[in-house]
Parts: sequence; structure tokens; C-alpha cells
Amino acid sequence: MPETDTPPPTQDIPQPARKRRTRWLPSLVWLIPIVAAIVGVSLLINTLASRGPEITVKFSTAEGLTPGKTVVRYKDVEIGLVKSVKLASDRSHVVANIELTKDAENFAVTDTRFWVVRPRFAISGVSGLETLLSGAYIGVDAGKSSERTRSFTGLEVPPVVTTDASGRQFVLRAQDLGSLDIGSPVYYRRVQVGQVVAYQLEPNGRDITLRVFVNKPYDKLVTADTRFWHASGVDLKLDAGGLKLSTQSLVTVLLGGVAFQAPEHTTARDAAAENTQFLLASDQTEAMKEPEELAPTLAVLNFDQSVRGLSPGAPVDFRGVIVGVVRSIGIEYLSDKKAFRLPVVVEFYPSRMGFRERDVADEAKKRSTVQALINRGLRAQLRTGNLLTGQLYVALDFFPKAPAPTGVDLDASMPELPTTPGTFDTLQAKLGDIVNRIDRVPFDQIGQDLRTSVASLNAMLVKADKLVDQLNGDVAPQVLAALQDARRTLTSANGTLASDAPLQQDTRRMLQELTRTAVSLRALTDYLERHPEALLRGKAEKP
Repeated sequence: MPETDTPPPTQDIPQPARKRRTRWLPSLVWLIPIVAAIVGVSLLINTLASRGPEITVKFSTAEGLTPGKTVVRYKDVEIGLVKSVKLASDRSHVVANIELTKDAENFAVTDTRFWVVRPRFAISGVSGLETLLSGAYIGVDAGKSSERTRSFTGLEVPPVVTTDASGRQFVLRAQDLGSLDIGSPVYYRRVQVGQVVAYQLEPNGRDITLRVFVNKPYDKLVTADTRFWHASGVDLKLDAGGLKLSTQSLVTVLLGGVAFQAPEHTTARDAAAENTQFLLASDQTEAMKEPEELAPTLAVLNFDQSVRGLSPGAPVDFRGVIVGVVRSIGIEYLSDKKAFRLPVVVEFYPSRMGFRERDVADEAKKRSTVQALINRGLRAQLRTGNLLTGQLYVALDFFPKAPAPTGVDLDASMPELPTTPGTFDTLQAKLGDIVNRIDRVPFDQIGQDLRTSVASLNAMLVKADKLVDQLNGDVAPQVLAALQDARRTLTSANGTLASDAPLQQDTRRMLQELTRTAVSLRALTDYLERHPEALLRGKAEKP
């Protein structure tokens, strides 16, 4: 039909019929996907609601980490799972992506620590043996911070002390670590009450800082006056005081250890606060040493003899009392004398020598006191402290006959005290003098004369042998005959002098007659004494 510009008449267009819309009912087929969608949405919501935070932990190696298998445990309860492990961009470490459970959200704080639990064999002990069968897992030490984070750096070794342990940590400063290590025991009166948890070298490169943990209730024993010292290994000393052997226990021989104790006379009773700093002494003697009342004084001692056997730390002794310690030993060339001397710097403790603050407060008075002691013969001397080891020590004593010192300057920044040769050096000098005198003895001439004398003696002995032989051949028979004659003479004399010999009988009768004659003479003598007139008139007749 051709198009025209004339619009069709409106009466020819039919009008639509209007009907009321009926209600549409869904088919039962749509019910299954609707239920499935509802279940899926609910599962998704439940899964999202039960999922915990995702964190990343940096480890040096991925040893023992398996995505989808390695779990995270806290007190043997699983609180997470390793989802993935990847290498860092700089290849210096690995990053483990861990998904924690919903109830472990409070573990994502800054002071939480993670480490891989695997079998470890160390001097301090054996750990992680249960992972030989179950496999490695990640251990957790729950933090207490309120600051949340999602990035952590894992520990290479398990922490010695966890945050839920009861006790306190203290800081020790030392110059040497010795044989201490993480896990080394801490002792109080030989009872283990804690352990070393960390150590580090200070930025100055000279000091070491250690952190020790003391368990409750022993942490209350640490007071402001507590002394800490190395109890590592075996402390064996052989010095002027004799042989000393000291150790805390057999464990310290292998692991080392730290011991602490307060002095017996201490008045401190309150427990020290956590992280209080203490000085770690080298041994118990050094730790328990009483603080000096007066500041120590340095002095120099110039020795001309050998100082072999003297070492820094050697005692300075005054009649059995240690009043100082040797600090350093040097050597100095004297260009004017073309000689060497050995300066020994010592540290004196004036309070140990009986001085008080009033005695050393005035420098002029102190110098005059020292000068008076020097004038009385105060000298320093090297002496042998142990003949077995040859150790030397510095002894102070009075030597009234010592010559006056020269070159002693008490006004210098480091005053010089006079010295005197040691007794051993004097003995060496005397022995050297004796040896020199012995060297001057003409042993060669004496030996020549002795050889000549021995030759003469040999010749004389030969002649004596010849004389003896001659006597045996010539004189011996005559001597034998003379002895036989003498024997016969003695036999005759024995026969004559026998008791029954005639000579003996005659001699006996003669003696009897002589006895009677003597009796008669005695009677005559007595009569003449009474009657001397009988010599003229004769013996009167008896009536």
C-alpha cells in the first residue's frame, strides 16, 4: 500500500482489550538452586566468620615448612596452618604465609614469637624429638602487647623463657662472655634458680650485656646489693696462697653458669626491680670484695732486674696484707745511661693500709707522709710467690739499711716509689760471685800437680811391694824363729811360776821366816821403847 502523508482516520484503528492480570506461581524446579544458593551463602559466611587473620613470618630457611601440612601450635593446640612458603625478593630468607584460627586473633601482636620446632641437639640439651614421627611444626610464644601486626620475624632457636613463665629478668654487664651461652644455669648457693636467656655485644666493642631469668620465688633473693659472678667450668688457681679448686656443679664444667649471692652483712631486703643492671664479676672473690672507702692511687715502680713471672693482676703485698694490684708492665730505654728499666704501674688502696680520708685529703700532707715512710726505708721488692710456677708479686716492706733513693719524684702525676733488689736476685748475685771465684781457681795446675803426685805415689807403692816381698823372703823366717824361742821361754817361765814348783815353795817358806823375823823385831822395838835402859843394863830378870 503506497505511503501517503494523510494520517489514517482514528475510527478505523482497533482498541486493545483490557484484562485483569492473574497471579504467577513459580515452578518447583527453581526450589533446588535456591536452596543450594542459600546453603552456599551460609557456608561462605560461616567460613569467613571462622577464619582468623593471615600473617607472614620470615625464616632463614624453609626447612620443615610444608604448605598445607605444617601446623602452628601453642601448648600442643593447633591454632593455624601454613598456606604458602615463598622466597624473598633478595633471596636472604623465606616468607611463610600462615592463616590463624578465629580464636587465635589475639596472637597477632608485636611481641608474639614464632619458631620452627625440629630436633635440635645442643650442649644445653636435646629438644624436638617428638617431631621425628609427627613432623616439624611452628611453635608460638604468645605476646602480651596490645599493638597488632601481621608481619613477624621468626626465631632461629626456641626461646629459653616464654612470656608465661613466672619470674624476673635482670641485666648483667661483663667484659668477657667466658663459657656462658643461652641456657646456661643460674645458681644461688649451688641451687639452680634460673638461666641465661640472651646476650649481646655492646656497640663500644668492650662490654657484653647478658640477660638472666630468675624463677619465682627465687627472684626475691635478688636485692640491690646482690653480687653476680662467673661460675663457669673449673676455677683452678695456683698462686702465693696455694692451690685452690672451685666449681658450682658438674653442669657448669660443660655449660658454664652464673652464680649470685648477697654479702652476709648486707642490709638490703627489698627485691630488685625487673631489668635492674648488675656487674658480672670474674669470680666469687672479686664479686664479694668490699668496696674501697678511698679512691685507689696509681704509682710506678722502676725495676732493673727481670720481671719474668710478674703479670697484671698480681698482688701488692705489705707484710701479708694485699694493699694493691699490678696494673701494667712496660719497658723504658734510658738514653743518658744507655740502659733499660722496667716500669711497673701498681694501684694502691689507701684504706687497706690504714689511711683515712683525713690522711689523704691534703696532697701536701700525703706527700710528706709518703716521704717520711721512704726515709724510714720503705721499698718495693719483687718476691717469688710460688716456687713451682715461678710467679712473682710485689712486696712492700721497710729496709732500714737500704741506700737513699735517687730520682724519686712524688710530685709527678704518677708518683714513683723506690725499689730494692729481690732476695732471689741477691742470691743470684752471690752465687754468681761464688762461681766467679771458683772460675779463678787454677784447676788445670791442680790437676797437673795431682797427676804428678799420683805418679809418685804409684812409684812408692811399687817400692813398698818390693820391700814386702823382701821381708817375706828374708825377715819372716828369722821372725818365726824368734817367736819360737820366745814361746819356749814363756813355757819355762810358766813352769817356774806354777803353784807347785819348788821355787814357789822355797819362796813361800822364806816369806814365812821373814814374817816371824819382823814380828820379833816389832816386839824388841816395843820393849826398848818401854825400857831404854836395857841397852846398858840388859834385860832385867823376872822375879
